[in-house]
This record gives sequence, structure tokens and C-alpha cells, in this order.
Amino acid sequence: MKPKLIAPLLLIAISITACAQNSKQEVTTGLKQDDSFPITKTDDEWKKELTPEQYYVMRQEGTERAFTGKYWDNHEKGTYYCAACRQPLFSSDTKFDSGTGWPSFWQPLNKSAIVERHDPSAGMDRTEVVCSRCGGHLGHVFPDGPAPTGLRYCINSVSLQFSQSEK
Repeated sequence: MKPKLIAPLLLIAISITACAQNSKQEVTTGLKQDDSFPITKTDDEWKKELTPEQYYVMRQEGTERAFTGKYWDNHEKGTYYCAACRQPLFSSDTKFDSGTGWPSFWQPLNKSAIVERHDPSAGMDRTEVVCSRCGGHLGHVFPDGPAPTGLRYCINSVSLQFSQSEK
């Protein structure tokens, strides 16, 4: 392999590893018991409202596989909402191609729309991002994004619902 290709490929591999958890891995953690959010429902209620994949990601802190979600390559203009409670989360104006296979944004629509918390799972020290209204797991935020924030909100497509802007 050419030396000039090694660094970009290594960066992509590290980014994918940082976002991903093996989708077959059994998830043993869920929302923390001390968390409280304006929208609270029982597990049975969430299971009735969400698809099995949404429940796995949003309520059991799972991760969809890279390059499989419906929004990782979406280039339409509009707003991304929480798939569980429909709270506006991200604008397409802050979406960028991170090369990781997940939708990536350099900032949320409103900082109060999300909650960030320490996540030491999967053998890494990361910052988890959840919806501030329903507590649904969205993904993680990393300090390797573009200007002006330098942040990369790496979000699961299944945690989002997109609404295209009026033209």
C-alpha cells in the first residue's frame, strides 16, 4: 500500500471504530435510573411506538451499522428531528460528510435540545448524546469535527426523522 494512503485509511478506521459498537453485541446498559426527562414512558410503551431497531438504538444505547442508515448520505435541505418525540435536533446546514457512515453534524439546532453525558462503555471514553425531551440515545460527540465548532455529532439515522425544507 502506498504510504500516502495509510494515514487517511487509518483516520477512517479510527473514526468508524469510535462511532461503532458491534451490532450483535448484547446491550446491557440502558438509560440511567437517575435520568428524568419531560417525556417518560414504560419500556412496553416505547416498544409499541418504536421499531425494533429504533428501540435497540434509542432505548438500549445500541448503534446501527455504518453506511446502512437512511440519512448518512442525505443531502436534502431540512431539519432532523428525534424519531421518538419529534423534537427538532439538527439542521442540514450543519451536516457534513465525516466519512464514518453515520450522519454527522458540527452543532445541534439548539444546545438545550440535547444532553451530553460521559460514556465509558465499549472500552472507550466518549461523550454520549441523548434527546433532552425523551432521553433517547442519539449517538456520540467527538472533538474532531470541522470549524467553527470543531465538533462531530455522530448520530444514528434510526434515531432521526428528517423533514425537507419548503422550497
